[in-house]
Amino acid sequence: MRRMMSFVSGAVMGALVGATLALLFAPASGQTLRSQLQERINRLQDEVRKAARDRRAELEEQLAALRSPNRPMEA
Repeated sequence: MRRMMSFVSGAVMGALVGATLALLFAPASGQTLRSQLQERINRLQDEVRKAARDRRAELEEQLAALRSPNRPMEA
């Protein structure tokens, strides 16, 4: 029983030391990391929307060309 309590107390102390060091050496605060992540998500969403608009315009042009009565006959 004593060995088990020693192990548990050592694990708890190790976790506390690890958490303290992680907080001290973290590159940025939680709020900063969240705002950076939100900016990246917004940029990605904008890029996806732009790509979708561009592709839609391209497909609409192709559809208009296919519907055009003056298009040449294909063999």
